[in-house]
Amino acid sequence: MLTYDRYVVASSLAEVFDILDAHPASRILAGATDILPWARYGRAGDVHLASVIDISKIPEFKYIRQSGDDLSFGAMTTIADFQNNAILREHAPVLAQCAVWFADDQIREQATVGGNVVNASPAGDSQPALLALNASVKLIRRENGNILERSIPLGEFIHGPGKTAMLHKELVLGFECDSMRACGSAYEKVGHRRSLVISTVCLAVIAKAASDKHSLADIRIGIGAVGPVPKRLVDLEKALIGKEITSELVHQIAEQASEFVNSRSRHEYRREVLVNFVERGIISAINQSGITVVRFGEEQIYV
Repeated sequence: MLTYDRYVVASSLAEVFDILDAHPASRILAGATDILPWARYGRAGDVHLASVIDISKIPEFKYIRQSGDDLSFGAMTTIADFQNNAILREHAPVLAQCAVWFADDQIREQATVGGNVVNASPAGDSQPALLALNASVKLIRRENGNILERSIPLGEFIHGPGKTAMLHKELVLGFECDSMRACGSAYEKVGHRRSLVISTVCLAVIAKAASDKHSLADIRIGIGAVGPVPKRLVDLEKALIGKEITSELVHQIAEQASEFVNSRSRHEYRREVLVNFVERGIISAINQSGITVVRFGEEQIYV
């Protein structure tokens, strides 16, 4: 059960930091979609907080910007924004593909990317997509009256289930990513149901065609829910870049992905699903990337 002394809808960063200074054990609230499950028995147990600080009205957490090859968005960006915002759809379509698998319409309108990442759930749906976008987490804190900022790659930010690199009284301001405009992308997820479900395996792939339109200039593969932290499959990516894409090569690469399963349960199932997801995700992203001909075995597939 969750109880608290007061619920504060903060109007400024200064107010948030003032409350944290006075009540360090306060809980930051963004979309509020996970706080009750967090507080229930089996995760945090019975919890009493001095303050719950709602940051949903603070403008500094609400922005979506694109400049050149850079894309950034605030911690209060909702999962629905992944689907509905024109900038995100153009420059990070993998986020929209991720959002399709995220809960239902009502939850997507409330859930925030900041909350999804800070919770550091091994099954966090947004994490593989953000990893594929080379996301960094922008953090802020107040020291001696001054607001200090720092950025840390997402792959270094999440340390384990519920554990991050955040310092005491530090906040996630937003995220900085690569623009992946005109690239192919794919997102895969499996659980017990299509939506309203905790991931058993999830995967994001982004592919960029080389100038010759016959090979890859770049490919990113992010995986989640198969271990304590999400991962980029960097070695597998390198094995695909600049190579002629064949069914044999893709299958060989996908088979290697099974080595990255490090979950507490359902190992064999997750290995089989992950291998299939990697193979299907790579093919789907490549076929959207603008590559003229992709050869699979004896067939030529024109895209």
